[in-house]
Amino acid sequence: MTVDWICKHHSDLGKEQLYAILQLRAEVFVVEQQCAYQDVDGQDLEGDTCHLMAWDSNQLVAYLRLLDPELQGGDVVIGRVIIAPHARGAGLGHALMDQALKQIEERWPETPIYLSAQTHLQGYYGRYGFVVTGEEFVEDGIPHIGMRRP
Repeated sequence: MTVDWICKHHSDLGKEQLYAILQLRAEVFVVEQQCAYQDVDGQDLEGDTCHLMAWDSNQLVAYLRLLDPELQGGDVVIGRVIIAPHARGAGLGHALMDQALKQIEERWPETPIYLSAQTHLQGYYGRYGFVVTGEEFVEDGIPHIGMRRP
């Protein structure tokens, strides 16, 4: 699978890109993970929030968003990390994290990074320098843990 990586400020997203993002997030977070929650949370279009996407032809196969650190207490917040079901097992998750860290360093150099990880992924994010902060909590029925990369 050959993918094209695109990171766009929310103001530069095309309507087709935004639609594909919201469709993939609903497919995985709401339907597959059976979490009835408000995915469209008002943060996608705020401040300097950016959207990192991997496209295979015209299909979105991986995605995450980078929330503006000025609106997040000083940390860049990585969220909505997702690999399309049909694209899993090809190493896209690692490529996605590598791309995210590269984008963060370019846009917000030397800024700490925070994410809320599903607890079972703690080791995965640990490989990228993230350490646990705080206690485990349950969000939408799934155990999570806060992780930070200084």
